[in-house]
Amino acid sequence: MILNVMKQGAAPLRLLSILGIALLSACGSDGGRKESNGAQAAPAAAKAPVADSAQTSADSTKLLGAANQQDTTALADSAAKAPAEFVVKDEAASKPGAILPHKRIVAYYGNPLSKRMGILGELAPEKMLARLDEEVKAWEAADPTTPVQPALHLIFVTAQGKPGKGGMYRLRMSDHLADTVIAWAAKRNAIVFLDIQIGQSTVEQEIPRLEKYLKLPQVHLGIDPEFAMKNGAVPGRKIGTLDAREINYATQFLNDIAVKYNLPPKILVVHRFTQRMVTNYKDIKLRPNVQFVMHMDGWGDRVLKKSTYNAYIKREPVQYTGFKIFYYNDTKKKGSKLYTPEGVLALSPKPMYIQYQ
Repeated sequence: MILNVMKQGAAPLRLLSILGIALLSACGSDGGRKESNGAQAAPAAAKAPVADSAQTSADSTKLLGAANQQDTTALADSAAKAPAEFVVKDEAASKPGAILPHKRIVAYYGNPLSKRMGILGELAPEKMLARLDEEVKAWEAADPTTPVQPALHLIFVTAQGKPGKGGMYRLRMSDHLADTVIAWAAKRNAIVFLDIQIGQSTVEQEIPRLEKYLKLPQVHLGIDPEFAMKNGAVPGRKIGTLDAREINYATQFLNDIAVKYNLPPKILVVHRFTQRMVTNYKDIKLRPNVQFVMHMDGWGDRVLKKSTYNAYIKREPVQYTGFKIFYYNDTKKKGSKLYTPEGVLALSPKPMYIQYQ
């Protein structure tokens, strides 16, 4: 059953459609680590019904600026108050193996068990990697001074429209799925992000399970506040939120991992497209072994995306910035075109993390 999230007022909403969660046990479960045969190869993975999660970004009706019920003019007014220039402070940048700002990350996002969560699962592995190669070349041509670091961004904990086992409204993917994506990434010397949508769980409950992967030098972390639900809210029916305190747990955990295993700096990507998705941003603590990206998520035409970037990313700077491009949803409006690398590079500050869905 699909529960459609309706628009409210004049402002465009970017909320997802919730899909049913009739999931094969092999796809993983709350706390389970069963291997998924469907993840071994893309054709099989594409048929696996994990696509029916409440996740998602992939097949969401995500428009920008939703929770605040703001229109494009209001976003522009807000963006006008953004600081004209922001100097990034990053102790980790000088450490061996640090990726930012020395390279720009270009990532493919999704889940191999679904064709509807993003490009990572939409195409067979070799076709997906070949298309990523093309994007990498485009970014290298647009900015020859900044090398490109390819990445695969896996949704590893997916929000759900029903409580599921454990009642947390989230589904943990199997370890086998992470192993599969990490193996794909190795073919391109790509890094990997494991993304968590915690539902009614907590950051503190979900991140420690990932240590076995985060201790690998090429694996980093993503958190999606859209699906961090408070006060019993159900994913997809409203936009979630994370506070700086919760984000600080994640940065501290990553910092400790880097120290414990003598690793290069870790990267944390936090998605954002509304004011309330991240609260008390000034209290987010930067760590000496962590590089932080506030990532402009969501879809819409180029005017709306730029206004949202200025209002919620530029105006409330933390460290590095990111920008998402939706292959399909960004062109839903008649006459809309995808942002080109040159167009994204015209933003200020220039995003250092680019994600394609």
